[in-house]
Amino acid sequence: MDYFREEMETMPRDELDALIDERIRYTVKYAADNSLFYQKWFRKNNIKPADIREHEDLRELPIISGKTVREHQPPSASEFEFKSIDWNEVFTIHETSGTSGTPKSFFLTWEDWNRYAEKYSRSFVSQNFGVGDRVVVCASYGMNVGANTMTLAAQKIGMTIIPTGKCTFPVRIMRHYQPTGIVGSVFKLIRLARRMKKEGLDPHDSSIKRLVAGGESFAEESRAYVEKLWGVPVYNTYGSTEGTMCGECQEKVGLHVPEDMVHLDVYNPQMEDFVVEGECGRIVLTTLLPPGAKSGNLLLNYDTEDTTVVVSRDKCPCGRTHLRILNPEREAETVWVSGSPFNRVDIEKGVFQPENMDYLTGEYEAFLYGDESEVTLRVSMECQDTPDRNLELVQENFLKSFLEYKPALSEAHQDGLFNINFNFTEPEGLEFYRIRGRPKRLVDRR
Repeated sequence: MDYFREEMETMPRDELDALIDERIRYTVKYAADNSLFYQKWFRKNNIKPADIREHEDLRELPIISGKTVREHQPPSASEFEFKSIDWNEVFTIHETSGTSGTPKSFFLTWEDWNRYAEKYSRSFVSQNFGVGDRVVVCASYGMNVGANTMTLAAQKIGMTIIPTGKCTFPVRIMRHYQPTGIVGSVFKLIRLARRMKKEGLDPHDSSIKRLVAGGESFAEESRAYVEKLWGVPVYNTYGSTEGTMCGECQEKVGLHVPEDMVHLDVYNPQMEDFVVEGECGRIVLTTLLPPGAKSGNLLLNYDTEDTTVVVSRDKCPCGRTHLRILNPEREAETVWVSGSPFNRVDIEKGVFQPENMDYLTGEYEAFLYGDESEVTLRVSMECQDTPDRNLELVQENFLKSFLEYKPALSEAHQDGLFNINFNFTEPEGLEFYRIRGRPKRLVDRR
């Protein structure tokens, strides 16, 4: 088994916990000394930075949100109060997508970049990437950090990057450069496979040895479908401009959290407390710096608004000791009906039932209509251009999968309070094809 930094990745739990506590103490002190926001925050909440000694102490601190960051930067504030470095030490400036409001600004030093790159380096190596691999990166090379971080990680490993920035690149890229891996979202990988087949190159006969799916949550059923299309393993990654960056190893038993560089906890806002392991909650992260390090931005107890479950803190079969989490889902893609939640990924699971894929392309969108007394979920699915489609089977498979572990929704469906309607379209017949930007696949129109 290969590791990027074996001593750190396989550190015994007691030693790792002690290292985490040491870095928490240093990071909190660094925030108090260098960030205008945290200086005010500590005073406002009567917090003595020196009292924060270990990771359990973080649970006593208030939660910070994306809204908090936006309120303490222009135009809401006169300064970027989260910035924790002098301007002349800032290497790059980045922004989040801004889908939920004003983009959040982040300032990275070269040290920050190297820490970000190490997180992705560990992930790539755990997925059996190494010297000689040629990897197509379909992520955008813009103000976000993902694609650039992967490129820097590749340099550290000895990989070659083909920076297409998107999966609509010409098929000649596959023929001429013989890439061994691709990083892209599930749907980008599906569309690329179909385009290759149309141009006479079967993905099974290509040079690709493994794929990395990132950028959005996905159902295990859609991952299995991509693996079938390409004939290679698909690994999961989760990252953000805020610095999470977790990766699934070859064992596929959860995403490893680089605990020496980011502390991750799980919080339930409805309970207003942290949940026990095994329960679902929102990811709360804290930046961790080694003593003596500098950083352009720090986050303490930051609510990512993504949900997950801690799978285990036990040693993984791959030998790594850092905790593992389930594939995170976006809280913004969760809706409530009849007192019960479901996520876009639940819709996707119903669409990608194996028998369905003889008739569907995998592209879908869903809309909620109604009021407190009666709700309708309208699921639209794009069909393959083939005759003899068994659409009744598709509907049966969807309903069975979607309602299987949702007793409240199942009961509401039986009582006529929650209706599920289906719409099947020809290729490119879905609404999102007429809208620019990333498709929003679950829309609440109530």
